[in-house]
Amino acid sequence: MVTPFEELPGIHGIVSGYMGGHLVDPTYEDVKKGTTGHLEVVQITFDPAVFPYERLLELFWPQIDPTDAEGQFQDRGSQYRTAIFYHNDEQRELALASKEALAQSGRFDKPIVTEIRETETFYPAEDYHQDYHKKNPKHYKEDREQSGRDEFIEQNWK
Repeated sequence: MVTPFEELPGIHGIVSGYMGGHLVDPTYEDVKKGTTGHLEVVQITFDPAVFPYERLLELFWPQIDPTDAEGQFQDRGSQYRTAIFYHNDEQRELALASKEALAQSGRFDKPIVTEIRETETFYPAEDYHQDYHKKNPKHYKEDREQSGRDEFIEQNWK
């Protein structure tokens, strides 16, 4: 999920972490149980004058299956549901409009279930989760190949 956003002008940082749950300062071990209410997320810091929020939305949707309420690809469970977290009313309206446009596009024959939610406390994931695709490229590539993500993207977004 991180790679399409890397090294683009106006993107200042990408941090893996957790958001949306009831446990303060959760760990990966806590979140992976699926009982904390957190989602695994990435927090992207950007300069809206260089990289508008709408562009983030345009890049986000083709990375996911927005019709899967039970997780993403081989990652199953509530912690793997998709969501867009907004910081203000403008972002909320833009996110809702992009979701509605996708729903009306006819691209999918199932409902778009990605949630649009107000930002909550963000908890950065442990160091070994940051830049995982760079630290463990072989495992990341094998996992991605087995997940079905690339086939889904090719069939539904290209």
